[in-house]
Amino acid sequence: MSDRRGHAFSTLRFRDFRLLWFADSVSILGTQIQRMAITWHVFELTGDLFQLGLLGLFRFVPVLVFGLLGGVIADHRDRRMVLIFTHLALLASTSTLAAATLAGEASVGLIYSITFISSTFNAMAGPARQALIPHLVPRSSLAGAATMANLSMQAAMVAGPAIGGVIIAQTSLALAYIIDATSFIAVIAAALLIRTRQERVPITERGLSAIKAGFVFLWHTPILLAVMSLDFIATFFGAITNLMPIFAGEILGGGANSLGLLVSAPAAGAILGSLVFGLFTMPQRPWFGMVACVIAYGACIVGFGLTDNIWLALLFLAGSGAADSISMALRHAIRNLITPNAFRGRIAAAHSAFAMGGPQLGEFRAGAMASWIGAPAAVAIGGVDTILGTIAMVRLVPTMLRYRSTEEAPVAEAASA
Repeated sequence: MSDRRGHAFSTLRFRDFRLLWFADSVSILGTQIQRMAITWHVFELTGDLFQLGLLGLFRFVPVLVFGLLGGVIADHRDRRMVLIFTHLALLASTSTLAAATLAGEASVGLIYSITFISSTFNAMAGPARQALIPHLVPRSSLAGAATMANLSMQAAMVAGPAIGGVIIAQTSLALAYIIDATSFIAVIAAALLIRTRQERVPITERGLSAIKAGFVFLWHTPILLAVMSLDFIATFFGAITNLMPIFAGEILGGGANSLGLLVSAPAAGAILGSLVFGLFTMPQRPWFGMVACVIAYGACIVGFGLTDNIWLALLFLAGSGAADSISMALRHAIRNLITPNAFRGRIAAAHSAFAMGGPQLGEFRAGAMASWIGAPAAVAIGGVDTILGTIAMVRLVPTMLRYRSTEEAPVAEAASA
């Protein structure tokens, strides 16, 4: 495959990546519509905030339990076939919920079950999708591919709930589920049409041995550990979503109107950041950009925590979203550049666990600190800790700043033990 350098949007010139990207964009939009519909459905059936909160648990647990298994499967099997199988399962599960809703027989228990099943198959599909991308674009375009993936995700997070709300208000919950089920067909079709075939690497480990081998490789590859650690640091100390009602109601004013703006500002900034970064080529030293973006993200969190002006608050939140989107693109690019094909599924699964665990634990940290010292101080301290944690990581793994995107993966010999 040609290794021509280009900006993120030029990755769409590669037919197979273009197919997968468009299909994923449709599927992610459908998933966001479904999430909106499920949230409203549970509230409509119960009116109980605790039962609404349980949805997060049913989405998070499968990632921890089945994510690493999904990584093993992605490294052992044809990744296209993994995508086809998992999306057929997602199509079946969401269709079941749509049929039950049409029949008026959907219960909270069924919704929780479908949510758990869908999260399980998504946890298996994610590593296969991420491990397939390096086969569809050249090394120099990996950052661009990650930028395009993040752009479609952020756009769906903004548009999906709004579209879902209109569908629910104007038609029915069942139609929202039907649209989501239909969206999975796009990924199945794209996987069938992809011509590129991954290089099959003989892998002798199975089950827990394969998971252990992935962790051994990760442990002996400090740059990869640094990538995931920076991701965890930023999401752990920068998790502030659960505190937004306090800022909207008591600090910035404006109530529900301000809350909507505050929640959507990071996603809007992320879209803008992805669009701007998409105009640039993969940097030779991606670590400099990544570290700078995580520090900028922390600084924006500090700024948000310290301001009492709604417009400055929105600006800081948008800045945090933009910095995070660029950092995310570089994180995924570095991970794919460094990880050999035989480990890409397992490392992608481990990275997802880091990325999912950080916000979940971080929201607890933010809430606990806010109850003790107040929300503004808790947020500002989280931003400062993000900056200090990033500096500490650079000191612990100084080789990261010397790594160039044109180099081969620096893997320690012990990683193959």
